[in-house]
Amino acid sequence: MKVTATVLVENSVLVGRDLVGEHGWAVFLETEGGNFLLDTGQGNAIINNARLLRKDLSSVKGIILSHHHYDHTGGLIQALEHIGPVDVYAHPDLFKKSYLRRKGEEEQYIGIPFTQEELEEKGARFRFDKGWQELIPGLYITGEVPRTTSFETGPADMFCKENDAYIKDSLLDDQSLALVTEQGLSVILGCAHAGIINTLQYCMEKTGCRQVNIVMGGTHLGPQDQATKEQSIQALKELTIKRIGGSHCTGLPTSARLATEFGERFFFASVGTVVQL
Repeated sequence: MKVTATVLVENSVLVGRDLVGEHGWAVFLETEGGNFLLDTGQGNAIINNARLLRKDLSSVKGIILSHHHYDHTGGLIQALEHIGPVDVYAHPDLFKKSYLRRKGEEEQYIGIPFTQEELEEKGARFRFDKGWQELIPGLYITGEVPRTTSFETGPADMFCKENDAYIKDSLLDDQSLALVTEQGLSVILGCAHAGIINTLQYCMEKTGCRQVNIVMGGTHLGPQDQATKEQSIQALKELTIKRIGGSHCTGLPTSARLATEFGERFFFASVGTVVQL
């Protein structure tokens, strides 16, 4: 299967007139089985960038949401207005109420900014699932990723609110896309809250592919403590990865570090980046 991935939303824009960046993530996927959209950013960039990059949102046959955070789901209303009725693949925890709570800072709501009813009125046909699933031959959604490494413990500052009590958000809804092509396994991350190594190992286990062609997306290495970051980078170096594209929550300092470690195999997956998977 041949797949072309075009980054529509990301924190930065490297080239391209009138394209805009925002803290978020969205990728347009063109496949032999139809076009798909992974995430939608915050909502200020997706329509503008899709138009300028000549990606027809009305051609999308399915929207995949990597997790519930606003910077991945905030553009869902705008996307639906252009796409019309469409299947939306998501984890059942999509509408949980979650917050960012950091010492000395005001609490922030970081969940999806819409209700299920609002989105269904715009044409969303939700397909909730926790497990690994194949959308079309060679294209998979991971569902919940097993947490097997000792060092990827997840964010300590994200919480869910239940009955006025705050509970640490384990982010079980974090999921990624796995694609099996002639070049091997490619993985497109959302934020990799489950851990980039956990995610890659799970995708290799489920597909049977040991060669990782491309991994791209938010690695969530940027906010990690130094020890976790170092262990994750070392584990990445031990895998057979042809190319790695850092973006979004990878952060610029960590992206620079990955560029140093991986050399020409590293690229910035910014708005307008086109990758043949």
